[in-house]
Amino acid sequence: MNKVYPDAHAALSDIVADGQTIAVGGFGLCGIPEQLILALRDTGAQQLTAVSNNAGVDGWGLGLLLQTRQIRRMISSYVGENKEFERQYLAGELELEFTPQGTLAERLRAGGAGIPGFYTKTGVGTLVAEGKEHKDFGGQTYILEHGIVADVALVKAWKADRAGNLVYRKTARNFNPMVATCGRVTVAEVEEIVEVGQIDPDDVDTPGIFVQRIVLNATPEKRIEQRTVRAG
Repeated sequence: MNKVYPDAHAALSDIVADGQTIAVGGFGLCGIPEQLILALRDTGAQQLTAVSNNAGVDGWGLGLLLQTRQIRRMISSYVGENKEFERQYLAGELELEFTPQGTLAERLRAGGAGIPGFYTKTGVGTLVAEGKEHKDFGGQTYILEHGIVADVALVKAWKADRAGNLVYRKTARNFNPMVATCGRVTVAEVEEIVEVGQIDPDDVDTPGIFVQRIVLNATPEKRIEQRTVRAG
């Protein structure tokens, strides 16, 4: 199977449809699949459920899809950097499922591992627990959380071989590995593609069995979410 596609648009054109659940890797603006997000916007797909740690910022990342009103529902742990997100949510135009950050990571991992649900103490006694099954273990109360399986998963990695084995760098090795496993179809945007055998097996973060398509983006923008400089 040839997993390398000529560009992000080609990689998404026949797998994205209205109403899908799309999982997207990244943390803030770090480790986001920039070109794949742009290509997703250009598909024009509507009524999407986006699963991601955050919703990007105004004008970049998933914020681009909020501007075009392609996202109907967000499953996220943090959305504080996006004014358009706030406006749509407060106006009742956007659904939001807030999920604690660790719980979100585990829901993605569980979905990829074929685990339909798990119990956690996180969120017990808060709004997060409303409407969820409660169960006692060892005298402690836990709530049931469901694993997430996405129709399409979009991830950003540093390097891939042609079999789809992925290596991440630094902060990009946060949500991307879990997102990569939870997609029925996973597309990876990478900065370098090497031949099979050129990545030491001990260095592989995501095995190629989880990755169906690869796109090269050798010069990502890597925008800075919040720039802080010292005066003088």
